[in-house]
Amino acid sequence: MKKKIVLPTDFSKNADNAINYAIELYKEESCEFFILHSYYLPGYNKSNLLSLEPTEERLKEVKERAEENMEKLKALACFNDENSNHSFYFLNEFGPFNEVIKNIVEKNDIKLIIMGTHGETDDENIILGRNAVNVMEKVRECPVLTIPNNIIFKQPNEIVFPTSFKTHYKESELATLIEISQLANAPIRILHIQTEKALSKNQEEKKELLNQILKAASYTHHQLFNLDLQEGVRCFSQSRQSEMIAFINKKHHFFESIFSNPMVKDLGNNAHVPVLALHDLKD
Repeated sequence: MKKKIVLPTDFSKNADNAINYAIELYKEESCEFFILHSYYLPGYNKSNLLSLEPTEERLKEVKERAEENMEKLKALACFNDENSNHSFYFLNEFGPFNEVIKNIVEKNDIKLIIMGTHGETDDENIILGRNAVNVMEKVRECPVLTIPNNIIFKQPNEIVFPTSFKTHYKESELATLIEISQLANAPIRILHIQTEKALSKNQEEKKELLNQILKAASYTHHQLFNLDLQEGVRCFSQSRQSEMIAFINKKHHFFESIFSNPMVKDLGNNAHVPVLALHDLKD
């Protein structure tokens, strides 16, 4: 069965780059890629007869523009490489971005979203663009991999996975982390920021559970002491020149708080590190 992956696009260079990254990362795997563009008119309301005619005219304009841009996108070299493992579906959908992507994920049994960190309308001085943060927080049915601006694809050397050993890990939520680790031959570096003298019995049990789930991948354990999460991840990743970071996002607004923090600004803007958001998937 082919893996189903959504690649959102606003036709920006960052979106094109993320698409290329996804295709290269999964070049040896059987995949169906859904290249998705959403277009919308704020305030659109079919029931408002007074505004229906100009709104319909404007809607036709944005739809035609989206279709034209999608046709241009199809000319990218990555879509014309004769890779029998890959199938591509090009979708222009009307509606708010988050609603559209959630519907596509649910309708098509999507297993992964790969997207750029910034779009045409995002401030380049922030670490994660508006859509990237919203997708990480609100689309919780599958993992999300965000690709920084202007990154040139290469297999990541390792994947940093910070954890407190306080969560009940599940195979389902860690499956994509293991998959990417195997695809890229990139070992997982499990990072624990320790604030107590020793792990509790519960933490030791959770650590052993994590080891059992990750046994199909290559991994090592690492510790830092008496640092907060943001600073610890930044120091560890930059000192090792790590090329991917993965988090389990069990709480809403986690990524927004992590990546709006000044201490990790360099991590997002200078190190050019893809970030894999893993969600607490329900069994």
